[in-house]
Amino acid sequence: MSTSTILYLSRQDVESLNFSMREIIDAVEAMFSEKGEGRVEMPPKPGIHTRPDAFIHAMPAYIPSLEAAGVKWISGYPGNQQKQLPYINGLLLLNDPDTGLPTAVMDATWITAQRTGAATAVAAKHLARPDSSSAGIIACGVQGRSNLEALACIFPISRVKVYDMHRQVADQFATDMAPVVGAEIEVVDTPEQAVVDLDLVVTSGPILKHPQPVIEADWLAPGAFASPVDFDSYWQGPALQQADKLATDDLAQMEYYRSEGYFEETPQPYADLGEIVAGRKPGRERDDERTISVNLGIALEDMATAIRIYRRAVETEAGTRLPL
Repeated sequence: MSTSTILYLSRQDVESLNFSMREIIDAVEAMFSEKGEGRVEMPPKPGIHTRPDAFIHAMPAYIPSLEAAGVKWISGYPGNQQKQLPYINGLLLLNDPDTGLPTAVMDATWITAQRTGAATAVAAKHLARPDSSSAGIIACGVQGRSNLEALACIFPISRVKVYDMHRQVADQFATDMAPVVGAEIEVVDTPEQAVVDLDLVVTSGPILKHPQPVIEADWLAPGAFASPVDFDSYWQGPALQQADKLATDDLAQMEYYRSEGYFEETPQPYADLGEIVAGRKPGRERDDERTISVNLGIALEDMATAIRIYRRAVETEAGTRLPL
């Protein structure tokens, strides 16, 4: 009879391990360097879609240098907001690369939020101006919070403008996040005010297959950087086409989604973020470049984070052991 066990980590367990955003940024950046050198394995994520604009995705990946292998099973349901439920929910399963046996299953909601912000920070580190000091956030949910926190780890942010369709959500965001990032946060009345004349811009709303984008050409200033973590849901084609450099976190995955009807007006990326981090293609080269990184969210980011969470949990005896 097998005596194997699996470690279960709840969201409370995961958060109790006290990983800082800076640690996650470093982990994600190291992963992108490995990706740029072709030393990882990750297929485009397959999914099912049980409701309009909803998704349930399987996200497998393997990072040999970390001995990190596994799959994330993640859902995003825009209608959950009306039910007082989180938009993103999921679990992550790690496997032993030698035997294939599952070693851990953990909440993926916190991991997804933190690694998404970290990926934006990594992209900005290589594509934004180093002296960027102002930021705009459109959609003030979980992703808006993690992205702003991550950017503040890299840049001397002193001024932030935020917009949300629900004013009270933006007001609460400003109250909560001002002490986290140590910056003045102004709630604005229109999306345009959260883009124009700002150095760093993040849009983090729901992913929509047939969006009605509002960000127009010329809103993003010359020299600014943007990270749409909601595909092209907020960005009109001409605004994306103005980018001097447009990158993505995975070229194959973007092509897959393009074949599914997304990114119809998005130009072809000049580079995979891994190629930039590994030094195979240039990041920002001029102060006046408009740069955009369309980060789709990839399983490698999850595995780079989850394997560190698992190892710290083992060291600290966190979580619950369950029989297989």
